[in-house]
Formats: sequence, structure tokens, C-alpha cells
Amino acid sequence: MAKVLVVTSGKGGVGKTTSTAALGAALAQMGEKVVVVDFDVGLRNLDLVLGAERRVVFDFINVVQGIANLSQALIRDKRLENLWLLPASQTRDKDALTDEGVGKIIAELRTKFDWIICDSPAGIERGAMLAMRFADEAVVVTNPEVSSVRDSDRIIGMLDSRTVKAEQGEQVQKHLLITRYDTGRAARGEMLSIGDVTDILATPMLGIIPESQDVLRASNVGMPVTLNDATSAPARAYTDAARRLMGATIPVLVPAARKGLMNRLLGRRAA
Repeated sequence: MAKVLVVTSGKGGVGKTTSTAALGAALAQMGEKVVVVDFDVGLRNLDLVLGAERRVVFDFINVVQGIANLSQALIRDKRLENLWLLPASQTRDKDALTDEGVGKIIAELRTKFDWIICDSPAGIERGAMLAMRFADEAVVVTNPEVSSVRDSDRIIGMLDSRTVKAEQGEQVQKHLLITRYDTGRAARGEMLSIGDVTDILATPMLGIIPESQDVLRASNVGMPVTLNDATSAPARAYTDAARRLMGATIPVLVPAARKGLMNRLLGRRAA
């Protein structure tokens, strides 16, 4: 049965789009048929992360307004035959999205895919509310910082009150994804610890993505980090997170501290 998964967070810049692309690619690599849907109308970045920006002809709002049908707007990934993109519009505003229109598209996508992953815009305005509106599950993305965690706490409240499932007396299953985690900085008190974040948000942990230049390098070449370098620490963390979404029981490991240049040099000399 198809699942609608929203990747959400109250704060911008925490890695929602990166996580949407990485999780979508990882699930597609596992044989799941996946579509990632960009709800960030007016900005549209998911196509860039997937390297599909030059292939956008029709978009989400074109389908809502009946200008194009769904098959015309869907873009198939060139590297993974099981991964598709439904891009957002750069020229419209979020008011062009309607509850009824989004509901119809999500219902049609359910008949075609195993996973519909909705990339939510930041904040709690219309686009974000519609991204989570029809969700079965949610990945709440947060950085280990007070403002990010506070905003994520508010989003969790929205998931428990403003979704179709909530209105039907059910719950959206929620998963916590911590991004840009640096063990050294956490040890020095420069960011919240994993325990601090989980105590505040009280949400099951999906994964911990370490701070890494590998994520930026992958985005800059238009490729999900799970495809750009599958052996990198972020790629392994995202792949494990995707396996957990599929039901696998895998321990969530706190990333190891990165060695500084002097430590590496001293380590070599000692060897």
C-alpha cells in the first residue's frame, strides 16, 4: 500500500530538501517505486538537488489547474528508474495550491507509487500545511540547535492537529531526523546533545546525519548524497534511515568525532 511521507520542519535551512532527495533515492535503490513532490512553490529547489532543473516543462500547479496531466509533469530520474520528481512552480504563489487539488493529485499518485515523499517548505504557512495535510508518516528534520528544535516541536503539534489523519482521530506516524550533527561541538556545549533533542521532542529517532562537506558537494553536482558517494558517512546514515522506514531494526549510532588535522598528523607519527 502506498505511503505518503512528508519531510517537514518549522525552520528553513535544516536539510529538508537534501533529506527528501537522499531518502527518495535510497528507497528507490531498494526497489521501491518513489515520487518526490516539491511543495515549495515560488522557490523550487528539489529539481536542482536531483539534477533535473533543465527537464522541467510542467509543474505541480499546472496539474492542479488542469493545464497538464500528471504523466506530463512527472520527471523520471536518469540514474534510478524507480525514482520520479513532481516539481514545484517558480512563477506562482502558494495560494495556487488548494486542499481539493492537492488531495486529488495525492490520491492519483497513491495508485502509481509505493512512496510519495512531500518536500515541505519552511514555516507554517499554506504550502507547509498542504504538504503535511494528507501524510501517513512524517520525518521531522531538525538541527541540534534551540531555535530549530523549538520550531520542530511546533510542527509536531501541527501534525497532531491539522492533518486528515488527525481529523479522523488517527495519528501521523512521526520520525525524528537530526541533521548537521557534530559530536565535537556537542561535547563542547556548542550545540544540543542527542539526548537534549530527544528529551524535548519525544519522537522516535529515524537517524542522525553528521555535518559533512559531502552533502554540499553532492547538492552542487545535482545528485542525492546517497548516489554521489554511497560510502560517505551522510550517505550511510540516510540509507540506514530509509531501511528503518521500510521496517528494518537498525541501531541508531551517534556519529564519531572527526579528527582534526593535528590529531591526524600525530596519529600518523605515532604509527
